Amino acid sequence: MSYRGPRGTYDVFPGDASRQEPHERPDLWAWVQDIARDYFRRYNFREVRTPIFEELELFARSSGETSDVVTKEMFEFTDKGGREMALRPEGTPGVVRAYVQHGLHGLAQPFKMWYFGPMFRHERQQRGRYRQHTQIGAEVLGSGDPLVDAEVIALLYGIHQAIGVRDEVIHLNNLGDMETRERYVPELRSFLEKHRSELDHDSIARLDKNPMRTFDSKDPDTQAVLEEAPLVGEFLSDEATAHLEAVKGGLEALGVPYMIDERLVRGLDYYTSTVFEAKSPVLGAQDTVGAGGRYNGLIEALGGPDLPGIGFGSGVERILLAAAAREPEAVLDVFFVTLTPEARMPALRLAGALREEGVPCDLDYGRRGAKGQFRQADRSGAAFTVVIGEDELASGSITLRDMRTGDERTVSGEAEALLRAIRG
Repeated sequence: MSYRGPRGTYDVFPGDASRQEPHERPDLWAWVQDIARDYFRRYNFREVRTPIFEELELFARSSGETSDVVTKEMFEFTDKGGREMALRPEGTPGVVRAYVQHGLHGLAQPFKMWYFGPMFRHERQQRGRYRQHTQIGAEVLGSGDPLVDAEVIALLYGIHQAIGVRDEVIHLNNLGDMETRERYVPELRSFLEKHRSELDHDSIARLDKNPMRTFDSKDPDTQAVLEEAPLVGEFLSDEATAHLEAVKGGLEALGVPYMIDERLVRGLDYYTSTVFEAKSPVLGAQDTVGAGGRYNGLIEALGGPDLPGIGFGSGVERILLAAAAREPEAVLDVFFVTLTPEARMPALRLAGALREEGVPCDLDYGRRGAKGQFRQADRSGAAFTVVIGEDELASGSITLRDMRTGDERTVSGEAEALLRAIRG
């Protein structure tokens, strides 16, 4: 019987990089994670890890019962204790749950956390969009300062730029505060009711609970109706307007390119105030590389104090697709070529000594001839080969070949001498 991975998933494996999608290469995964970790360190974020499954109600309560995530995309199951559970479709609810459960709101605020891990959504597979995908995410809890919004957006943008995402621009909107929504939502609902017959089924279902989510519809007839719909920017309160202006000022100070997009609402019900998407035309129609926003009522909704929060999530698969840079695969420093069986043990000892000093190295375990070993050294990407044969054993030396230039020289067989030679 022949087995294949589940639909909407993929393997990350060492292979021929020229034939692999970027997200299938383990060297690129390690590279992306190292860059992200460094950026989070610079911004004083600390890592959090939460379970990949939680109570289903956590996601229904936070994401919204009418959201596509809850109604169409969650992987749900009943455990052996009869509890309704779900694989996490996104990172924010679990992080906020952990923040409340462990009393992190009692520590110095704002509390900055980041995560890196798999998410699960039952959606139609497309290039860069998978049923199991991996997100880099960040959450800042306990502060409503608009400069925090600017910092979070700059952090997302900085990670993307360091990896090589091309032509990226931040799309920015403000969904308003309670005062804004009390004025705007009735106007929008009234407009949409007049065009009910032209709306798609999902948009009709959202009319009562969250008509602003209609802007997230992909239905062309609904989008045609929305061309004439009132926009939230016309109804922003003085406080919401000041918040938006401060965010814009922060982005300008940090050199982050942005544009106002008043039709941007994001797909989850918990968003309030600032929302944003990082977009790159390299991805085509599905051009969002990462996104996020404020969720000022979510912490309280999940049992915590009335504190604000903001965060983002960005799929590693989409980051790599949008990136111009392709960091080369990890290069092996040294490959040992042994020309006689008696040379294998000295080669093993030298390899062990080099590895102790942090030098990546390998040797032949296939008992190949000299020609086959050099071919293996070349295929492995080794910068140097160390040749040990009868002459080297007799003189207590090794022959060091620079694989880029072909130059050879004789070096003492002691590990310290070899280290000095390869390190220049």
